[in-house]
Amino acid sequence: MGPFEVTFVQRALWGGILVSLICALAGTWVVLRGMAFFGDAMSHGMLPGIALASLLGGNLLVGAAVSAAVMALGVSVVGRSPRLSQDTSIGLLFVGMLSLGVIIVSRSQSFAVDLTGFLFGDVLAVRSADLAYLGGALVIALAISVFGYRPFVALAFDERKAHTLGLRPRLAHAALLALLTLAIVASFHVVGTLLVFGLLIAPPAAVLPWARRIPVIMIGAACLGATATFIGLLLSWHLHTAAGASIAATAVVQFLLSTAASGLHNRWARSTPPSSTTHRPHMENGHPS
Repeated sequence: MGPFEVTFVQRALWGGILVSLICALAGTWVVLRGMAFFGDAMSHGMLPGIALASLLGGNLLVGAAVSAAVMALGVSVVGRSPRLSQDTSIGLLFVGMLSLGVIIVSRSQSFAVDLTGFLFGDVLAVRSADLAYLGGALVIALAISVFGYRPFVALAFDERKAHTLGLRPRLAHAALLALLTLAIVASFHVVGTLLVFGLLIAPPAAVLPWARRIPVIMIGAACLGATATFIGLLLSWHLHTAAGASIAATAVVQFLLSTAASGLHNRWARSTPPSSTTHRPHMENGHPS
């Protein structure tokens, strides 16, 4: 019997594909804006909320969302200090939130199980209700991406121009943080916070050297994420490895292969007459597309 003939593996595949689609929408902006460290901090900053919700018998997703929102707000407030760089404020809050989460989790008798589930998730335990939840999260993420596309583009390339065009960059930044929070919160119970970062960053980063338009990066990232899910589950079944880790590792390998191929392509391009190719989304009439 093949792995995808088993019901729970089929649900894991669909769950991973839905997570890949959500992460492609959010991860593209994270990569373009250089927010990878912030995304990592956000994913781990959810631990206090999840731990507290677990101890109190509450909803883990609500706890994760509240904790992620506190993390985002904290970074915004601390980052306003002229003496602290944004990386410094993110790093301090990252360590503080993670430490607080571990302290709370350590009060639980099931410390090891809780922390392992938080970090690595359990993609093979995806239920039909989880698929419905992920489907709803995908619809919301798609709506945010469509309605916020123009201000997101302006914010990613020239925040001052966003002010000039009246695109309200602060509101756009808040919407972008909401999209990132949605992607992380929706995905952590499937692949864990430690591994969702791989699907959030690796697929868009792998596509970036080859795509010139942002929608193409998103589509390419979604395809790579879905492929990583399929290959990761296949490897996990035959090699008896952790499913979530296998998916994330496959996504990282895709990025490494893309980077190597891009390097070879650039060497070949330098040995030929100059061309007008570019490796970033291009500008049309002074506006990024």
